Order: sequence, then structure tokens, then C-alpha cells
Amino acid sequence: MTDAIEITKIGLTELEQLQDIGRQTFFETFAGGNTAENMQAYMEEGFSADKLTAELMNPSSEFYFAILGRQVVGYLKLNSGQAQTELTDDEALEIERIYVLKEFHGKKVGQILFDTALDRARQAKVAYLWLGVWEENPRAISFYRKNGFVAFGKHIFTLGDDAQTDIMMKLEMSAAPA
Repeated sequence: MTDAIEITKIGLTELEQLQDIGRQTFFETFAGGNTAENMQAYMEEGFSADKLTAELMNPSSEFYFAILGRQVVGYLKLNSGQAQTELTDDEALEIERIYVLKEFHGKKVGQILFDTALDRARQAKVAYLWLGVWEENPRAISFYRKNGFVAFGKHIFTLGDDAQTDIMMKLEMSAAPA
């Protein structure tokens, strides 16, 4: 099945598809651990047309879809330079989002998206990849550890009115899988 997954860089013409996959995967991932009010507030703000348009137009951010057949089954967002959310290190590339539809978990879609991020980091010749992952998301933490990431700090992510702790993790490119 993974042979059939196509990774495509996207732009403004895919805004509605990005909103749809973003909202669906975010809800599937986090609804069980958060209030309906906080989820609704974040989904309205975080996936608004204005916010996503600004992100898509930022030359320091890149979005990629994972497509199976004609269905978008996941997506990736990368940030460099000043677009990074926490660190703004020109020697780094941030994986801000890797999300996959729940029905495709365990089918290597996340790995293919991660490998895309790794390829982009190599092309950009950065020293490391980094990301923040919710401390209550053991599946994602395990995935990143399996791929060589190590924790190096924490930061607060606000979901609605709930301040949550994200573990910041990094992968030195010198230690990246070949």
C-alpha cells in the first residue's frame, strides 16, 4: 500500500482540502483528551481560511499532502527561519505537523511524511530537525523516538483555555537514519 502513497507539495489552490484534513485529523487525535469547547475554539482559529492562507503564503513554510488514490490521507507542515514556532534557528527545520487519518494509522503514511521532512532537511543542509509533541500523545512520542528524536525541553501549547505541555524533541542530522 505504501507504494501507492504520493507526496505532493501544496499551495493555496488546496486550501479547502487542507482545512478538511487538518480539522479531521486534529479532532481524531485530540478530541478524546480535551473538552468540546476547547476543541471547537482551536479548530475555528487554527484552521481558519485566513490563518491557513497566511501559512500557505509564507515562503518559510511548506505543506505536503499524502495522497492515496484520490484521497488525502495525511499531511505535513515544515517551517524554517522565522516561521518556526518556538526556536528560530536558521540551522534547524521544524516539523510543525504530521497528521494522518486514523484509519491509516499503522500503514506507514506517517513514516513516509517523516521521510519527506528528512529529505527536505538534507536538501536545506540544516543541523537538526525539531518538533513539539503533546506529553499526552504516547503514540507520537514513540514514533519520534523510533526515528531518533530525543527530548531537549518543554513548552506550553494553549488549546482553548487549557495550557498543555509539549515535549520539544530534536534529531541531529548527523544522527539521522540514512
